[in-house]
Amino acid sequence: MTEKVPLFSPSSAVSSALPGYLALCLALQVPRLESAQFTVTGPDHPVAAIVGGEAVLPCHLSPRMSAETMEVRWFRSQFSAAVHLYRRGQDLYEEQMPEYRGRTELLKDNITHGSVSLRIRDIRPSDNGQYKCFFQSSVSYEDALLELQVADLGSAPDISVEGHENGGIRLVCRSSGWYPQPEAQWRDRQDQLLPLASEKVSQETGGLFQTELSVVITEESNQKVSCCVRNPRLNQERKSTVYVAELFFPRVSPWLVALAVILPLLGVLIPLASYCFWRQRRAKEKLQGELEWRRALLNAGWEKVQQYAVDVTLDPDTASPWLILSEDGKRVRCGDARQDLPHNAERFDPCPCVLGAERLTGGRCYWEVEVGDTSEWDLGVCRESVRRKGQVQVSPWDGYWAVWLKDGGYKALTSPPTPLPVSARPGRVGVFLDYEAGEVSFYNVTDRSHLFTFTRTFSGPLRPYFCPSTNPGGTNAAPLTICPLPAQLQGIPVPGSDPAAQTDPSQH
Repeated sequence: MTEKVPLFSPSSAVSSALPGYLALCLALQVPRLESAQFTVTGPDHPVAAIVGGEAVLPCHLSPRMSAETMEVRWFRSQFSAAVHLYRRGQDLYEEQMPEYRGRTELLKDNITHGSVSLRIRDIRPSDNGQYKCFFQSSVSYEDALLELQVADLGSAPDISVEGHENGGIRLVCRSSGWYPQPEAQWRDRQDQLLPLASEKVSQETGGLFQTELSVVITEESNQKVSCCVRNPRLNQERKSTVYVAELFFPRVSPWLVALAVILPLLGVLIPLASYCFWRQRRAKEKLQGELEWRRALLNAGWEKVQQYAVDVTLDPDTASPWLILSEDGKRVRCGDARQDLPHNAERFDPCPCVLGAERLTGGRCYWEVEVGDTSEWDLGVCRESVRRKGQVQVSPWDGYWAVWLKDGGYKALTSPPTPLPVSARPGRVGVFLDYEAGEVSFYNVTDRSHLFTFTRTFSGPLRPYFCPSTNPGGTNAAPLTICPLPAQLQGIPVPGSDPAAQTDPSQH
């Protein structure tokens, strides 16, 4: 009897199909392997920052690898609206959101190990929230989510007496400059909460919060009360205390009621009157100082001015590639072609501007610039933190206090610009900075006349600012030349400047 051989064997079918299944599984795993070449990691806790300060958001690859040739993009809710963009070794600002221009910097000291951090300067309330750190290589991409928590401690509470209400006295507490929205309370002597008569919280220009809350205290209640305003994010509070004497509370006798009204008013009016007298006196002293200064300019042959003269030198690290600086750093003109200069964050590009090397942080400083017969120029002072890349808007709102000559007209670059009446064409312009008084004044040295004065409260370092004619091949395109110091003042350091930060042009 012949044994029958089966035409189909399950075990043989599985054995023959197994290599195919393995190949299919490996093929499906290839994209996963490529997308998992690295992960992106940020801090496991929110990054804290104070309004007006700076924040550093860290981010790194795991495992460590170089990100020099990758795209590194920081963004918020929309991928295309970049907070900062780095691609193939360069920072790109075309896709950067306008509100972050001039305020961000990618720290690349450890980029070869896959670690980068984003520095954001001049922190604003609008910077609060989530950020994404995105890395993309030629075969893979990953991102990480970070949170920036912005905070600010507001002003000390100001308590005022607003009159009588429901048999008691109404006290109002006001405080401003908080972020995020603060918590405000009235407390008695035993630190117990008092019921509020009203409460109002509003948002100021710039995103900061102000609060106003009132309470009605009676003679039977605790008369020593405190207004406390607390920042829940910083866990800090500001507190003001007031004591209301018995005689201020309303009585049946009309004269006591009148006294209770008059005395609080006197308590408000006397400090107010003192403050007004102080402001009037300060304004008078300021006016007298200005008159004395102008009298010195007109009559003293600049001798009084020269006691504030400083030695200003141009900083080549800030000079636009379109500008040509003299070896001694005292003269600048616009060149015929763009120069091949090292890229750095401090350099103006493409705007033909350059800053002085001196960082001015206090005192009084004066320097003169020879403008000659050039047909256009900008001169003045600016914040060290001004935007350097792309188009530059020169106005006090953007950190510039400058005057210019353009199209035959002289203007102070306010917003909008202010035309300047000029009786004699200035061949030399004097710039005077009084940091503490918050003034930048410009003078026509040719006829010793005052051109314009900006008034502002300054904070942080300031730098001398220069922008020569942008028509190098035309007529009347003379350079801007910083005039030398009087011989008796040479070697004296710039008041309020950082000597270590000043540069020697010969070393560049």
